[in-house]
Amino acid sequence: MSQRIYLVGYMGVGKSTIARKLANLLNWEVMDLDQVFETRYKISVPDFFNRYDEKLFRKLERSLLQESVAHSHTIISTGGGTACFYDNMDWMNQNGLTVFLKMSAGCLSNRLLNAKKKRPLISGQSREQLHAFIKQHLQKRAIYYTQAKLHFEAESPDIQELAELVKPLISPIKT
Repeated sequence: MSQRIYLVGYMGVGKSTIARKLANLLNWEVMDLDQVFETRYKISVPDFFNRYDEKLFRKLERSLLQESVAHSHTIISTGGGTACFYDNMDWMNQNGLTVFLKMSAGCLSNRLLNAKKKRPLISGQSREQLHAFIKQHLQKRAIYYTQAKLHFEAESPDIQELAELVKPLISPIKT
């Protein structure tokens, strides 16, 4: 049985928020990969992208992801691209329960346009450009996201429902 839950999905889908709420219901810990990155390297993800490059970010992110194996009863909120690099999706599937938080391109573009958090991959785009970018990006990333063991609709998520779906997959078998 899994002792870790990895939330995967596009940026802005609500992985961090859902992780906190789900952890509350399950009485588990939370690990936000972007926050761990920012604390460890003392730089925000957008600033890192601007100063260095995505290739180095993905390498460091992978290392942090693999460190998550030391945590038990933990929900790990991954970055939007984490699942799409190296063999991260396979690794997460082997080391925990993966949950793909799904949301339409239209809903994502509305959320990201109104978000306070800066996102390096989408800065400076108009509403139309953003929607087209997200739609295309989602199609490219679907091959990774859909490898998750559980798919969950995140447009208006019922966290109690998600908790009920994951419980049989994380609870020890009673003998």
